[in-house]
Amino acid sequence: MTEGIDRLRAGLVQACRELAQTGLVVGSAGNVSARNGDLVLVTPTGARLATVAEDELAVVDLDGTLVDGPLLPTSELPLHLAVYRSFAAAGAVVHTHPPMATAVACVADELPCIHYTLLSLGGSVRVAPYATFGTDALAATVVDALRERTAALMGGHGAVTYGPDVAAAMAATQLLEWACGVYVHACACGTPRVLDEQERRVVAEALATYGNPVRVSPAPLP
Repeated sequence: MTEGIDRLRAGLVQACRELAQTGLVVGSAGNVSARNGDLVLVTPTGARLATVAEDELAVVDLDGTLVDGPLLPTSELPLHLAVYRSFAAAGAVVHTHPPMATAVACVADELPCIHYTLLSLGGSVRVAPYATFGTDALAATVVDALRERTAALMGGHGAVTYGPDVAAAMAATQLLEWACGVYVHACACGTPRVLDEQERRVVAEALATYGNPVRVSPAPLP
């Protein structure tokens, strides 16, 4: 097995533990993967993310053929592979059934852009139409919902995010669940206000430089 894949094992297991500990998955309902070149490291089918071990992870190629591992890959492998094939920036995929995101996915067509941080996911988050888990049909609807986004909700099912690495995909999952919670609470209070195009454009410009170090020259002493 390649060194690149082996280096991903600890990070993937750590992400699984964190998802379980924070309630973003329950039992075996969720799966995580990371890509290294033409190989994908992914959680096995039926695995409880709270206890999955590094040596239980499956390694597959981009056609879904098992290359290494004692267990078969998750039944949602078609979804993971479809994301990798469709988005060059995808280095990791996280699929979860988080409470707030799943609630929104059960009743809405999208999570509107009610908070500026959603722009880091691409803006409003689409809800992919319901399709049976583990199917190519589900994978296709989710890829459609992910166009120009790094997060999507799955009708009557859950959520999926991707990023250049596991940390980024996890951060997107956490942000999505938080934003869905804000939306649910806002709807209970009234009608949430959606950021308009101008407001989004200004935020996008600000985010382009946010966090970059800026060198300054101290004022001369008097």
